[in-house]
Amino acid sequence: MKKKEIFTESVLNKYADVLIWGLEAARKSVGGKYKKGDIIYISYELDSLKLAEVLYRKLLEKGMNVVVRMGATSKMQFDFYDVANKDQLSFLAPWSKDLYKNLNGLISLIAPSSLTHLSGIDSKKMALVAISAKPLKEIAHKREETGDFGWTLCIMPTEELAKKAKMSKENYAKEIIKACYLDKKDPVKIWENLRKKADAVKKSLNGLDVDYFHIKSQNTDLKVTPGEKRKWLGLSGHNIPSFEIFTSPDWRGTEGVYYANMPSFRSGNYVEGVRLTFKNGKVVKVEAKKGEKFVKKQLAMDKGASRLGELSFTDKRFSPIGKFMANTLFDENVGGKYGNCHIAVGSSFSDTYSGDIKKLTKKLKKDLGFNDSALHWDLINTEKKKVTAFLKSGKKAVVYENGLFKV
Repeated sequence: MKKKEIFTESVLNKYADVLIWGLEAARKSVGGKYKKGDIIYISYELDSLKLAEVLYRKLLEKGMNVVVRMGATSKMQFDFYDVANKDQLSFLAPWSKDLYKNLNGLISLIAPSSLTHLSGIDSKKMALVAISAKPLKEIAHKREETGDFGWTLCIMPTEELAKKAKMSKENYAKEIIKACYLDKKDPVKIWENLRKKADAVKKSLNGLDVDYFHIKSQNTDLKVTPGEKRKWLGLSGHNIPSFEIFTSPDWRGTEGVYYANMPSFRSGNYVEGVRLTFKNGKVVKVEAKKGEKFVKKQLAMDKGASRLGELSFTDKRFSPIGKFMANTLFDENVGGKYGNCHIAVGSSFSDTYSGDIKKLTKKLKKDLGFNDSALHWDLINTEKKKVTAFLKSGKKAVVYENGLFKV
């Protein structure tokens, strides 16, 4: 008997509508707006083809010029790292920079057929590829800062994701639908209302004059300095789904221990129980129950890879995600019993600068402690925790506790 299709035509159309909302909201958040003739790039994987087709038509109907490209399969990715020489690993297609210099939007559809296919590959090769692709990221970041570019992404269910999350593909698909509100009549309206609720939290956080935050849970004891000219962002459409409220702190003020109790898959590798010890803003000790060697190599990718690029919290009242999904997009937004905190080692987000972003030069970024790296890796803690803001006035205030914002 043929299984009932979970991602029906109706669900796919709703998903596409939410993604387009996310793309438009993301660009709007940096002062931009889409117009007919803008160039939108759909990057997709094989198991997300049906969603890519629906998106393609909707974007054409909006008058956009759409570029479509399917990503390399898992076998292609393995063969690339297994066979390619140094020049091939660092190669960028000659058209890629021209595309990114003119790109107005990017929608990435993630649907991996394998999560551990690169576990035997030398991570130095992966680092070389990431560093070589950094110029494209820098072009996109600069265009985003000027309001000329927006992006969003999502995942589609695959047998591999479901297997690693220890559920059936059908149940995995249902979790995606629930998390993105695709089972509701008007999911776009729900996302817009969630954005407004998040705006209230961000306004309160941005109104605090904070010297540093103290994050305390059973295995985490971390001090993070937000730094000058910072603001909190979140629910801006960049990720679907996304319920987090985040900022990019001054990496130089990070001290203490951070523990990621939630496992993660990265670059074809599995890691679990990562414990990072920070001193003077840098990771000085790396421990992990599984994948420690890989973690160490990732954090040695470049000068900024062992520094803090992001601090984030998710309020469990916002997020309907309650299960491990074996994908960072979902796992960094888990609500569950205690919400979550996650940090990212590596690159920071320049749009967390509270001044005129068009005047945010490389020198100013450096002076303010914005981190720069080819790496950006989210590590998640779902333990019961308390986050206290130590204010410059000498007072202190609990801003997050037991999965809830207190501001």
